[in-house]
Amino acid sequence: MAVQEHIISLLVNNQPGVLSRIAGVFSSKGYNIRSLCVAETTNPDVSRITLTSRADRDFTDKIKKQLDRLVDIVSVTDLTDIPSVKRELMIIGLRIKEENRREILRAIDLFGCKIVAMDEDYLILEVTANTDKTAAILKFFEPFGVEEMNRTGAIAVFRQPSGR
Repeated sequence: MAVQEHIISLLVNNQPGVLSRIAGVFSSKGYNIRSLCVAETTNPDVSRITLTSRADRDFTDKIKKQLDRLVDIVSVTDLTDIPSVKRELMIIGLRIKEENRREILRAIDLFGCKIVAMDEDYLILEVTANTDKTAAILKFFEPFGVEEMNRTGAIAVFRQPSGR
């Protein structure tokens, strides 16, 4: 079976130790969590955990079943192949030289990036896009002098059918 990146969305009770137990399910099976985002939902008693992991479909089905057995798990959804909106946030600290300034500013506009801080020779960009696009944007800016980068990893929300 083909290995691919899976985006798993979990709704969990907002309790201490929940994240540790979830990570334990993955580590006990020898699988790595590639990215992880956790935040409260509109209900402060419930948090959404979005994680990505590379695995085959059988593994993901087994993991989902094990996660469903944990006490504080409300729901587990593999969003990989179902309609959903997936994004990640990336912040890039970029050194700019006068000879590159024009090209960099044009690329920022072209890619739809947002400048969140700027000095004479340094700027900080905010990029929100799907994982492939953020990777492409980072690759584009690297030759110009990326000094810092931080990204959230994927977050995703199931796309509700219209009329709901």
